[in-house]
Amino acid sequence: MQDVNIKFGTDGWRAVIGEGFTFANVARVAQAAADFWKSEVRSQKSEIYRYELKAVVGFDRRFFSDRFARITAEILARNGFQVLLTPEPTPTPSVSFAVKDLNAIGGVMITASHNPPIFNGFKLKSFYGGSSDPETCQAVEGFLDKKPVQSAPHSVPFPARR
Repeated sequence: MQDVNIKFGTDGWRAVIGEGFTFANVARVAQAAADFWKSEVRSQKSEIYRYELKAVVGFDRRFFSDRFARITAEILARNGFQVLLTPEPTPTPSVSFAVKDLNAIGGVMITASHNPPIFNGFKLKSFYGGSSDPETCQAVEGFLDKKPVQSAPHSVPFPARR
């Protein structure tokens, strides 16, 4: 049983770093996102069933954002995703663009946006590059703790643009 109740808000989840926003909780949310995207690919009723298991992960300059992004990338990779992890802090619109440009199933941006510096967040990007809608966020939340977290070292660099 997990001791932190994770609730999604606008396009993702945010919490205070070190309190709710911990490595273990980010891992739980990353696993839920992986499980959701995999379920959507299997469902021909979904708009994204034809997408490959490819995801983009980016992060901002907040405390440990790079480490939270790496954990997210590792979990997605362990779940069979081709993961494109940005090598340095990246603006959220760049992650959105990369999702669309690379025909990815979705993306994650580790940022709390306009929230105070003590917060961080796990923002979901949908296959069309934009913020995930409330229904998608609620669906991902519904996958929390349904399966154990799968983790493995991530070694796929973000591709260079031509």
